[in-house]
Order: sequence, then structure tokens, then C-alpha cells
Amino acid sequence: MIDPYNDFISEGGILWPLIKEVAEAVECVPNMIAVLVAARAAGIQVFFAPRIIATTGRKMNSKAGNTSPPIQKFAHERRLFGAGTWGGTFREEFLPLPGDVVAQEHWCSSGFANTDLDLQLKKHGIHKLIVIGQKANTCIDSTVRYAAELGYDVTLVKDAIASYKWEEMRATLEVNLPNYASAIISASDTIAALNYTQSSNL
Repeated sequence: MIDPYNDFISEGGILWPLIKEVAEAVECVPNMIAVLVAARAAGIQVFFAPRIIATTGRKMNSKAGNTSPPIQKFAHERRLFGAGTWGGTFREEFLPLPGDVVAQEHWCSSGFANTDLDLQLKKHGIHKLIVIGQKANTCIDSTVRYAAELGYDVTLVKDAIASYKWEEMRATLEVNLPNYASAIISASDTIAALNYTQSSNL
């Protein structure tokens, strides 16, 4: 689960007006909720890969220095994900439960770069990932690519992600991530597979 912040996916969030058209058209939030519920019911370990929140986020650990690429400047200028704000907290349906793993905050887009996500996955013996969350052409794209580079088998749930523009969704789902994700499938197909896993474990 990547970045389920109120600023992204809740009415009243700073970014909601930008992402709303695509998110509502693909039923992104209901699909995110349904996949998360099905994963928990099937006994699948849940991991969260959050981004930094303003004023309290970790500094980037980089020999190149703490630079600010355009995506970070965009977030700073719009005061996104502010510490102690409603927008900088996870939407209620996605609050971590006991047993969930919350990785260190990612500084830019990848959930793996300069975080402990890879370590946490390895500690739990995880080799296959199901990825949902925000945003398609930035954090989703970067995290899935990095995961593939590290040897993970990745399934991307195509209607449990969203972006600001349809062109960004198409670039992610049709051009970029077919090179890195082992499967790109719908929420309904994902849930069916998880339900099968649950019944097999009974």
C-alpha cells in the first residue's frame, strides 16, 4: 500500500481535485479498500510504503546531497501531507492495524530508495508483491520498477491506482510497467485470487 493519504484520495484533500476524475472513473478508492480487506482476510502480510510528511520527514540519505527535484518542489509549494494535518494522515480505511508493517518514509517516489522496505520484506520472507495506492506515474511506477530490480515478483492492481491525467495512467499501465510487473490485473481478479488463497488455507 503506497501513500493512502487524505490529501490524495479524500474529498477535501489538496490533491483530490487533480486526481478525482481518474480515481472515480476507475473506482480507485473502493478497489483499494476491497483489495486490502481481501488481503487481510486471506492472511496476506500488509506493508505500507509512506512518503515523507512535511516538517517531520526523514532527510534524504544521499552522497549527492539533499536536492529537490520538481516533484518535491511541487509538494512543498502546495504544503502537501503536512505533519499533524488531516491531509498528512492516512485515510481512515487505510490506517495500519496491529501486525501491519509500516516502512520508513520514502523521500521522493520509490518506496524502496533510502528506506527499510526491502529489509522488512526480506525479514518476512516475502518474494511476491501486490501493489496498490498512489500515484500511478510517480510512486507506483518508481516502486514497482525498483522492486523488479531487487528481484521481487510484482502484481499491480490497475484499478486500485490513479493519477491526474488519463495519459499518465496509460503510460504507466500500457508503456512502462508491463516491462516490470509480472501481472497487471483488475481488483476483481485480485480479490478472486485472494479469496481462493483464503479457501485453500482453511
